[in-house]
Amino acid sequence: MRLWGRKTSVNVQKVLWALEELGLDYERLDAGGAFGGLDTSDYVAMNPMRKVPTLQDGDLVIWESNAVVRYLAQTYGDGALAGKHPADIGRADMWMEWFQNNAYADFIALFYQLVRLPRSQRDPARRDAAIAALTRQFEVLEKRLSDQPYVAGDRLSMGDIPVGSALYRYYTMEFDRPALPALAEYYDRLGQREAYRTTVMTSYASLRPATD
Repeated sequence: MRLWGRKTSVNVQKVLWALEELGLDYERLDAGGAFGGLDTSDYVAMNPMRKVPTLQDGDLVIWESNAVVRYLAQTYGDGALAGKHPADIGRADMWMEWFQNNAYADFIALFYQLVRLPRSQRDPARRDAAIAALTRQFEVLEKRLSDQPYVAGDRLSMGDIPVGSALYRYYTMEFDRPALPALAEYYDRLGQREAYRTTVMTSYASLRPATD
């Protein structure tokens, strides 16, 4: 298996985390960001969107991070990440969609305001709006996690990977976070997993502007 993508990309980290949880052998090739390579004819032939990640597994090439995670979870590990029954798979899939379609845009907006943009380009009003919007989304998750350890039930599933991949940055960015105790406990629970620590809990200092 070969995976194209820089390890500082949250979307690439989703796939890396799934690969490590499943104990799969793979080769990662730097691509995107400072590494470039997304506009080459060979890469565009694999991924016409010119983004990362892209996974090659034998003759199959698949892109879009959540789709790659679903593929890995449903193909390998005997249902350990996907779930073995339709209801389990459906619940996990629902939470993958929830994060991507609801919370992700607010998370990225906040990350840009606190990390990616030079201070001179940051907008306090946009920062505060992103915090408020993301808080509303995480309050939904807080309620879900108040009576179960993971988003889809009593064990880690593919449903945890999108939101879990964002939480390291959420908890290490400098801003006043609301009190969400179940979410904080969930993050601590994820941090006990070696696969999470080695793929997600990694420095994003290189994403900060060179001059700030």
